Amino acid sequence: MGVQGLTGFVEERGTFFTELRVRDTKLVIDGSSLYHRLCFASAADFRRGGDYGLFAAAVRDFFGSLRACRVAPFVVLDGGRGAEDRKLPTLRSRAAERLRAAHGLSRGEGGCLVPLLAREAFVQALGRLGVPFVQCFAEADREIAGLANRWGCPVLSLDSDFCVFDLAGGYCPLSHFQWQSVCAGDGPQGCYVPARCFSAAKFCRHFGHLDRRLLPLFAVMNGNDYLDLAALEAFFSKAPLPRGCAAGKGGRHGRLRGLLGWLAQFAEPAEAVDSVLTYLRKHQREEIRALLCTAMEDYTPSDANLEDFFQSGKYECEAARKADLPQWVRDALAKGKLAPFISDALILRSTFLHVQVENMQRPSAHSTALPIRQVIYGLLLKGLPNTEAASPSKQTNELPVVCEFDRLQKTLKKTFVQAASLPTDFCDDHFLLDKLMEVPMSHRQMLLLETLGVKMSFLESIPSHLQLPVAVTCYWTRCSEPKVKLHQLKALLLMIVSGELHRITNEPDPTVLCAEDDNVAYNEFLKWKEKNLKNQGFDLDAAHGFCQWQCCLQMGLYLNQLLGTPLSEPDISRLYSGTLVHRLYQELKSTPSVENLFRLSPKMSQLYQVLLNMVESTVSPDFFQKMTKTKSESCKKKKASSKKKKASRCAVPETQHLCNVNRFASLGVDD
Repeated sequence: MGVQGLTGFVEERGTFFTELRVRDTKLVIDGSSLYHRLCFASAADFRRGGDYGLFAAAVRDFFGSLRACRVAPFVVLDGGRGAEDRKLPTLRSRAAERLRAAHGLSRGEGGCLVPLLAREAFVQALGRLGVPFVQCFAEADREIAGLANRWGCPVLSLDSDFCVFDLAGGYCPLSHFQWQSVCAGDGPQGCYVPARCFSAAKFCRHFGHLDRRLLPLFAVMNGNDYLDLAALEAFFSKAPLPRGCAAGKGGRHGRLRGLLGWLAQFAEPAEAVDSVLTYLRKHQREEIRALLCTAMEDYTPSDANLEDFFQSGKYECEAARKADLPQWVRDALAKGKLAPFISDALILRSTFLHVQVENMQRPSAHSTALPIRQVIYGLLLKGLPNTEAASPSKQTNELPVVCEFDRLQKTLKKTFVQAASLPTDFCDDHFLLDKLMEVPMSHRQMLLLETLGVKMSFLESIPSHLQLPVAVTCYWTRCSEPKVKLHQLKALLLMIVSGELHRITNEPDPTVLCAEDDNVAYNEFLKWKEKNLKNQGFDLDAAHGFCQWQCCLQMGLYLNQLLGTPLSEPDISRLYSGTLVHRLYQELKSTPSVENLFRLSPKMSQLYQVLLNMVESTVSPDFFQKMTKTKSESCKKKKASSKKKKASRCAVPETQHLCNVNRFASLGVDD
């Protein structure tokens, strides 16, 4: 994020900071930076899909430190890509970086990768902790700066763009915010978080008393997330920049220092822009002037009043109004009850599907959840015309098309998929998104369950907060390709039961007495866990299957949210631990008795058996039996596979036979 090379330069110098004791203040927090930071700090192993319990604990501890220092946090999250989609090239580049990181991790190399459901787990944690937060319509930087200036308090982030904003209370980088080392303090003021605050005044003085109003121009010219103008290379090759900024001169940050030194000669931005344009070709100048001026406005704090949202729950945003979204959708987005994925699909008809540590030789793990996504697209785009802009060629089908950015082996590709045609008994042809909440809840629940292929009567015997993940597990078991192994299913269900056992023993219902055998079972489980979670192997095919489950759960969550939560939303922090599920899978292969892990708790043993029987009842009796393939069958499959490769380029053709929930598949793929 932010201005290219600026964080490294500022950190390297170290003289641009002032010491700060953070206490007794409001604090505006860049939510996207925070959850990335805490996610990386809480996870030692990124190969297995995340340990959301550890992540949620880190979130809880972070805000506990703030509370101890009487700091009032206000979290501001990025939203979708916005109607203009100006960051699309940057987002594609980052998606490609994540894909390379995922591939490296799959091969046993080091690296970091944010787990698929980290954002959802973070939003849930904020809600449980009662931390006020808002999700902006698009990128949140300007809103963060505007709110912090309204209150005169610091901004906490890891985005070097905040070195450029004119912030009344300053910018505290998360890398210098020592929340794990709260100091007792002296005197009546009490404890505080040691921190460092970036000083724009010191920074500008270092470059010959540079006018800080020129920092936005510096950011834009040096390259940021919105603009990386190749046309400016002519300026850098011709302009007399001090200390040399050409490639190989002036050290690692030569260009950055040279540009700042050159800008210091100007009294204000317009004069500097005029000088920049003299180094460019005449026919380019006015176009570049307009681009520079527009990009510099990105560093003007927003006048959207987020204070109103935190006081009354109303978030008014001009961009959201212009996008003509239904009011209920705008409200749900602001409150984090709908994900940015939803607004991107609705406004741009374009979505990014985040890669995990998968088997790159197989189709993307997201392929399994395609039918669920198509229902989401159908709900969002029903009644809206198809657009040629979103499709690879002229379409004759009336169903809308959505562009998905996803993995095709080790390459990022865009695929065009049709929205699903909704069942006629759900709504008539005149039904539109703005009336969705007027549809009876029973009908919305039916659509959700039909998409997942289960009936409500089937789920009634299990706790309400487990109904959605169990329905998703039934869907995943039937629809995954390659087929789910019985050990995988058992490992997943044992993991879910362990989360339920943790819930009733650590956060018991005050109206229900926790049984002693549950406590004994939990302690035994902790002993087993401590003994068995070290030096474990890594099965990439098993990981791929668990990635598919997370994809299905993510889209099940999004569909449930879009329908107004006809099923209770599950607590992600108790649902998935990659380290645990992989170890359970390995143990089950060699030690089947691990299936009796919760034998000391009759309640948990029964829950596990009920869940297992329930999922097994949705597939044929011989579903999990091993099939012995003959040599001739194997040869036939190889020939068929060869023919498929020569067929027309379709990004995820395998999804056409994954599940009978939805018969639509992707239409085509493009680079």
